[in-house]
Amino acid sequence: MDWLFFSEIGLAGIGTGGLYAVSGLAFVLIYKATRVVNMAIGEMMMMGAYIFIGFSVGLALPVWASIPLAVIVSGIMGGVIERAIIRPMLGENAISVFMVTIGLGSVLVGLVEIIWGADPRRLIEFVPSDPIFIGEAYLSPKVGYSFAVAAVIVGLFLVIFRTWRGGVALRATAGDQAAAYSMGINVPKVFSLVWIIAAMIAAVAGILVGSIGGVSPNMGVYGLSVLVVVIIGGLDSLLGALIAGIFVGLIETYAGAFLGGEYKMLATFSLLVFVLIVRPYGLFGTHEIERL
Repeated sequence: MDWLFFSEIGLAGIGTGGLYAVSGLAFVLIYKATRVVNMAIGEMMMMGAYIFIGFSVGLALPVWASIPLAVIVSGIMGGVIERAIIRPMLGENAISVFMVTIGLGSVLVGLVEIIWGADPRRLIEFVPSDPIFIGEAYLSPKVGYSFAVAAVIVGLFLVIFRTWRGGVALRATAGDQAAAYSMGINVPKVFSLVWIIAAMIAAVAGILVGSIGGVSPNMGVYGLSVLVVVIIGGLDSLLGALIAGIFVGLIETYAGAFLGGEYKMLATFSLLVFVLIVRPYGLFGTHEIERL
C-alpha cells in the first residue's frame, strides 16, 4: 500500500470532516435549544456564501470587510427567520415545523436565483496558496486553512458556550425550558440568540465550503451530508457533531479514493443505516430524542 497516498487522503478527509463538524454545530445548536429540525441549514450556508459574494464582488469591498459583514448580515437573517417564521410555529407538531424549514430552504434558493442567478460562481481567491506539508504528506491549502478556521470557530464556541452568561442561559434552556423559565431566563430571547449564532456559523461554513468548490443554488444539498453527520453523532450532541463530522469526512474521502466517487454517498448512508440500527438516537445522542 502507498502509505503516503493513504496519509494524504486521510488529511483531506479530516479537513472535509472539520467543515462538516462546524456545519453540524449550527444544526445541533438549533435543535438542542429549540427542538427544531432545521432542514434549511444547507441553504443558510449557501446564503452566507452569496452574501459574501455580494459584498466582495458586487460592492468590491476587501475580503477583511466582506467576511464579517456577510456573517453579521447572515446573523440578522437568522434572527428574522426565527421571529417571523419559526416562533409562530412553536407548539405545533414536529412535522409541521419540519416542513416549514424545508419550505424555508426553497425560499432561500429562490432568492439567490433572483438576485445572483442560477449559474455556479467562484468566490474570489482569499485563501493563501502556499502548499502545506505534514511530514511528506501534501494537504491542499484551501482544505488545510479551512480546517484551521473551522477548528478555531469550534474551539471558541465551546469556550464561550461554557463561560459566557448567554451560553449558560442557552445550556439551561436546552436542558429544560420550563426550569429555565422558572429561573427567570427569557427563553424566547434565547431562541432568537440561537438562530442568530447558528446562522452566523452557517455563513462561515458556507464561505469556507464555497472557497473550495465554488457556490451555486444547489449548494443546499450539502445540508444532507450535514444531516447525516448530526444523526450519526446525535441530534442534541455538540460533541457528537464534532466527532461524527471527522468520521464521515474520512469515510467519504477513502470511499471516493479507493472505490470511486460514485461510492461516497453510498458509504456515508450505509454508515447512517448501520448506526440507526445499532443506536437509533445516535452515537452520543440522548434516548429521549423523538424521531420523525
